[in-house]
Amino acid sequence: MLFDLDLIKKVYSAMPERVKAARILVGKPLTLSEKILYSHLYDPESSQIYKRGADYVNFAPDRVAMQDATAQMALLQFMNAGRSRTAVPSTVHCDHLILADAGAKADLDFAMEQSREVFDFLQSVSNKYGIGFWKPGAGIIHQVVLENYAFPGGMMIGTDSHTVNAGGLGMIAIGVGGADAVDVMAGMAWELKMPKLIGVKLTGRLNGWASAKDVILKVAGILTVKGGTGAIVEYFGDGADAISATGKGTICNMGAEIGATTSIFGYDKKMSIYLQQTGRAEIAALADAIIADLRADDEVYQHPEQYYDQLIEINLSELEPYINGPYTPDAAYPISEFVKIVKEKNYPTKLEVGLIGSCTNSSYEDLTRAASVAKQASEKNLKVKAEFVITPGSEMIRYTTERDGLLKVFGDIGGVVMANACGPCIGQWKRHTDDPERRNSIITSFNRNFAKRNDGNPNTHGFVASPEIVTAMTIAGDLTFNPLTDKLLNEAGKWVSLDLPEGLELPPKGFEVKDPGYVAPPADGSSVEVIVKPDSKRLQLLAPFAAWNGHDLQNLRLLIKAKGKCTTDHISMAGPWLRFRGHLDNISDNMLIGAVNFFNEQTNLVKNNLTGKYDAVPAVARAYKAAGIGSIVVGDENYGEGSSREHAAMEPRHLGVKAVLVKSFARIHETNLKKQGMLALTFASKADYDKILEDDQVSVTGLTSFAPGEQLTIVLNHADGSRESFSVNHTYNEAQIEWFKAGSALNALNKS
Repeated sequence: MLFDLDLIKKVYSAMPERVKAARILVGKPLTLSEKILYSHLYDPESSQIYKRGADYVNFAPDRVAMQDATAQMALLQFMNAGRSRTAVPSTVHCDHLILADAGAKADLDFAMEQSREVFDFLQSVSNKYGIGFWKPGAGIIHQVVLENYAFPGGMMIGTDSHTVNAGGLGMIAIGVGGADAVDVMAGMAWELKMPKLIGVKLTGRLNGWASAKDVILKVAGILTVKGGTGAIVEYFGDGADAISATGKGTICNMGAEIGATTSIFGYDKKMSIYLQQTGRAEIAALADAIIADLRADDEVYQHPEQYYDQLIEINLSELEPYINGPYTPDAAYPISEFVKIVKEKNYPTKLEVGLIGSCTNSSYEDLTRAASVAKQASEKNLKVKAEFVITPGSEMIRYTTERDGLLKVFGDIGGVVMANACGPCIGQWKRHTDDPERRNSIITSFNRNFAKRNDGNPNTHGFVASPEIVTAMTIAGDLTFNPLTDKLLNEAGKWVSLDLPEGLELPPKGFEVKDPGYVAPPADGSSVEVIVKPDSKRLQLLAPFAAWNGHDLQNLRLLIKAKGKCTTDHISMAGPWLRFRGHLDNISDNMLIGAVNFFNEQTNLVKNNLTGKYDAVPAVARAYKAAGIGSIVVGDENYGEGSSREHAAMEPRHLGVKAVLVKSFARIHETNLKKQGMLALTFASKADYDKILEDDQVSVTGLTSFAPGEQLTIVLNHADGSRESFSVNHTYNEAQIEWFKAGSALNALNKS
């Protein structure tokens, strides 16, 4: 569908002059990312040259997108922002609260019954403030955005880390917390540290079993889960132009797994065709007219090493399929080496479930390639050895693939088609198993594979691959099967090989859908009443957090010293906890229950220093809060990796945590902590992490002179009466310090 045409015309009419001015200002040719960033400055008259990785910049995004789980808290905050309507086009997408169990219709009906209160709240808030509403079953936010809202050269933010998917259509699209969305919806500037730039030059052409998914799986292995932090990954080269728009979206989507601010491709013919095929020919024509401004300058492509902070080159003609995992998306192995790894590490070789779809890989091209493999199971008399689950990305994709017979192909081999929703990818999966704690292996075409991520079982080894590789391995039911070289024994006792997958970028008969699931807001929503029942278990109106009292933080209790990987899944789990995303107090009962306690290497068991006994993390936090004692959380590297969910920052704030001190932060989580009035601190010397003991009382000093670039001091008061101190760093600028002093960014907004 065609949305926001007037807005896009306005962006494109101003862009050539803004890009020209930026090129003169910077004094050199520009990358695509720089063109979009400089043309979206909140102050378009700014004459400052912004230093990558150092300067904070105020931007004016074109639009905001929110999924239902994060939209609840974002809109509860927006209701306190004193605005009558959003300042930019905004949408809500109901995709997270649908549990995958029996199949699409039954699961959607169950979700409507279980979460009607939340859906009604979201729709009423959307109607009141002029927000577009996509009903449950309409599709996954990122696929719907790619099909309807993303446009080359635009800039958007979304309350989900995989908002970056829209980079597949040449858009700077960035995942944020709800408080950031509130700023933009309220017409305020949105702040971001000017990203560094990582260039990825793609040459050659994908062939055989290799797909776009394998590009990002390989890049994840190169950069690791923190290698893209603070950077935009910009793909270019003749190989990039040859990848479909949805394939580009897949690559950008999983850029979240390397910590990248976002990822992007330059505008090309593939994007133009995709826009035309999805009902946006007018946008394609507008983009075609300024194509030079929607790609990096020629000099950048000719000498990329001069313009990017880091450069990676990949020859697609030589690219093997990859399988990544388990437990982390950057454990990357080409399929030719994977069998050896499985055996060396003693991973369970029996493959129990294969799952395809999700926001990462549910395009028409993805499903046609997977279906071409699935069809061979029927034709070659193969019995599928593992459970097979399919999740379409949108109602348009579901309707079109059903019309074209693809869903029947999956059904013929026992595949179950789930609702157009996130489902198993985010833990919304009622897995059918006789032992929920058994060591086992699954393989998905999703993006994340953290422990417990999909089914809540810490012993599930989750692996990530392309839809076609997932389908082939599901047929085999064996983690050691390599479809490129191995044969399978069919029901007639003959050994057969799987032929190369074949796919179509776009449906030959065009996309089709009867009801896309969109509900437009009324022209005037002032009379709409938003109801939140006082006794609701799902929704809770927000009260402002308390402002800083003007003093240093004295004698904080150590709540937990987290060891190793501590993602937002560890800090605020999804799965069954999603039902409380609109109720801050209830969802706070999941705070840090997945984090590993350094002192006993157990989860959800920490010392209550008031009683000397061990208890659940939320219970101990509540005990400290009730006693009027603040607490501190200590963490390891890349703390807060993963989802953009601001609940991982709001829950500690709600339960009395005053500061989070870690070796390093993931970008979004650090920002979310700042937005909620928390202290986000990093060790100046990472070795100081080892100095913190279980019974310590911790003080943070220097706050009365809190200033950008000035270190603060941690004072440890040990149980034996000794004391020691060390310096810690922070990245707060003057505006962010005001958030801290006011108690939150929203408090500061309401004071302005």
